[in-house]
Amino acid sequence: MTAAFNPAPDLSGIDVPAVQRWMDEAGLGTGPVTNVRPVGGGTQNLMYRFDRDRTGYVLRRGPRHLRPRTNDALRREMTVLQALRTTDVPHLRLVAACDDPQVLGDSVFYLMEPVDGVNALVDLAPAHLASSSLRHAMGLKIVDALLTLDAVDLGAVGLDGLGHSDGFLERQVGRWRDELAGYQQLGYRGNEIPGVNEVAEWLERYRPPASPPGLMHGDFHLGNVMFHRESADIVAIVDWEMCTVGDPLLDLGWLLAVWADPGETGDLMDSRLAEAGGVATPDELVARYAASGARSLEHLTWYRALACFKLGIVLEGTYARSLAGKATAALGSWMHTRTLKLFERANRLIEQA
Repeated sequence: MTAAFNPAPDLSGIDVPAVQRWMDEAGLGTGPVTNVRPVGGGTQNLMYRFDRDRTGYVLRRGPRHLRPRTNDALRREMTVLQALRTTDVPHLRLVAACDDPQVLGDSVFYLMEPVDGVNALVDLAPAHLASSSLRHAMGLKIVDALLTLDAVDLGAVGLDGLGHSDGFLERQVGRWRDELAGYQQLGYRGNEIPGVNEVAEWLERYRPPASPPGLMHGDFHLGNVMFHRESADIVAIVDWEMCTVGDPLLDLGWLLAVWADPGETGDLMDSRLAEAGGVATPDELVARYAASGARSLEHLTWYRALACFKLGIVLEGTYARSLAGKATAALGSWMHTRTLKLFERANRLIEQA
């Protein structure tokens, strides 16, 4: 019988000797860095887990093809994670940060404490598979975790200057239309998303009044939370590169943008959690948020449509990079398909409104 082929893990994004030298200078253990292996899918930023001196670490750095703002976004993550240490927000604990891109030759990076959790987008623990009530509670717990962000006292943790909250909603449509136009530098034609102008015009016409600013994750969805293996509790929210101070209702809209309606299936909503069934419905997520009394949900449809618009354009960036050879054609096509589905959902929301 021929033995199965197990390829060596791809460690091309991490210079292990360089990381070891940097840790020496930072006083982070002694001896060799061992058991290095990649963590996560690696379609955007890269993560690696390793051990040193009987201690585990997770290193997070930019993708192999750095975008112009990658290092600035990672530095922002470092600032946010440091500030969250004194809050109730579940997150991976920052150990140390390196803001010098020359150490790895291209990207800044930081080290976090590893946690034993499950990403329900791609996996479920046996306890989750065995209990539909637990799976139902997982959706509600996501909303509870989201509410911990809005409860953060920005001034107390030093994050009140993180973003420009004045005019946040007024800037959104123009900001992301400019982003989409910028993809033409990568060979993107600019007309690949049917209805993008109509959605943008509706968003501008029906924009709600500004509400008090709060901490936003910026990319809040099922794939960016990690669950406890034995319960519905969330042990960490991850991937803070789009974090800012703005309108937290956009995070709720973002979560709902890729959450399946009852009986709905398809690539956009695919997840291991949805596949297992018994998941809380979008209406139940909204009711959970409303019960907190944190914010009025009068204009939630607008935030949901904006989330589809913005997220679709973000994903379309990977498609544009694939046209320039900066991402694989398969990944680019996969992202473009999801962009089209997000705009279909935005148009349905607008029609229902």
